Amino acid sequence: MKTLMNAQGKCTQLVFLGAQIFLTAYGFSQTVSVPEPPQVGAKNHLVSLTLDAVNENGLDAFAFEGKTVAPVIRASPGDTLRITYVNNLPAKSAETCAVNPCMNMTNLHFHGLTVSPSAPQDDVLGMMAMPGQALHYSVEIPRDHPPGLFWYHTHPHGESHRQALDGMSGAIVIEGMERYVPEVARLRERVIVVRGRSIEHDANAHGLRNYVDIPSKACGGEAEAVDEIFTVNGALRPQIEIGPGQRQFWRVVNASADRYLDLQLDGEPFEVVALDGMPLAYHDPKGPGRVTNHLLLAPAGRVEAIVTGPPAGAHRALRTLCVDTGPAGDPNPEMVLADLVQPTTYQPSADPPPEMGHAVRRRPPVYKPVHVEPLTKRAPAFTVIFTEDKNGFYINDRKFAMDSGPMTSARVGTYQHWRIVNRTAELHPFHIHQVHFLAYAENGMPLEHPAWLDTVNVPVGGSVDVILDLTDPVIKGMAVFHCHLLNHEDKGMMAKILFR
Repeated sequence: MKTLMNAQGKCTQLVFLGAQIFLTAYGFSQTVSVPEPPQVGAKNHLVSLTLDAVNENGLDAFAFEGKTVAPVIRASPGDTLRITYVNNLPAKSAETCAVNPCMNMTNLHFHGLTVSPSAPQDDVLGMMAMPGQALHYSVEIPRDHPPGLFWYHTHPHGESHRQALDGMSGAIVIEGMERYVPEVARLRERVIVVRGRSIEHDANAHGLRNYVDIPSKACGGEAEAVDEIFTVNGALRPQIEIGPGQRQFWRVVNASADRYLDLQLDGEPFEVVALDGMPLAYHDPKGPGRVTNHLLLAPAGRVEAIVTGPPAGAHRALRTLCVDTGPAGDPNPEMVLADLVQPTTYQPSADPPPEMGHAVRRRPPVYKPVHVEPLTKRAPAFTVIFTEDKNGFYINDRKFAMDSGPMTSARVGTYQHWRIVNRTAELHPFHIHQVHFLAYAENGMPLEHPAWLDTVNVPVGGSVDVILDLTDPVIKGMAVFHCHLLNHEDKGMMAKILFR
């Protein structure tokens, strides 16, 4: 049992209702199993759904089939996502945005998918719904798209941070990981969406910090109090059932608006098979996985890993470790995300029920080794420089404007070497729409584990070198790149790129 004390010294109970967390003064607390979001799959290669933007209890949210919970969208390469997105937000917002006044405009971004940036697909520049309007998306997943975990979230410039912090996000699974890692076809799968929740104005903030075991001493030297905690599938510190020695396939997305995860599973390693929706084996057939005790996920980052249940009687937790975001960064302390518990009906020798497994794809895996060494020896084709001051956030000394032209262009069918430079006193995660890139060097030194990503941390006062894969012709059009601390993006740290 976990107990909170409110400001008056009275015990409070945590009651979980859907994705919302309520505190009531009943004298004890209630723990819950990690919620399972609804899932929407394809019929005849078409994934069709209606998603509403609504305001409930003062927060913006996605509504699906009458409930304020974001579904997991499941599709296979070659499928089409047909989404009707209805803006039922009020005409006037009572919330505060990075750039006021809030207009309650909204749209969708399909983060990490290699799809078209033009309407009616992943267009975050031209497709926008004001209150009372609807958008109609038809997103074509290429037949050769890699399998993995992706996600969708709103992307209205100036209001992205507020909507993401309110929880307007959900997971996308592109099926077929078992083609690269056959074992996952036999494992219990968990889709874990980690979101940040603001407690800045919460009267029970102190109790909530204690509830998730945030240490009293700051870890990064920040003067500010901790003003965000994490939820898992909408619940605060839920329980994840896993039997002793049971192997499960976890797919984790850091859907927070502006906080980092340094994931650790007490006493057990992560057997990583994919990062940012890209199987490790896709570019390196001889290296289908790697084992690590903890893993740093930037905001928007994803990891797919096999985990093993702890011994019987051992208390274990999934937690995030402290992340020092720099002298100008936000507090990002250690805290518990979820507790691992043994299910009472678990049979170690039993296979998972059919609904918990994966249908094994009969198509053989496709691999794409890329010889990048010649590219790394060239000077960067483009350099991104992050700066900030009291008036805002900049890329190459320019603030983003919707009516501006592209900052740069790139020819489709090529690879490009870019360098991202951070001239600030805080971490920034770099993200570019439509493409993945190989992050291979930090501060001019080769990385121990180069990785294909769509979001990468850029160290304080340092740099990261990447090789962009621009070879897929579907990406032609106008896209954007930006800092994925969405408060920074809203305040100017974004730019356009023309894929030509």
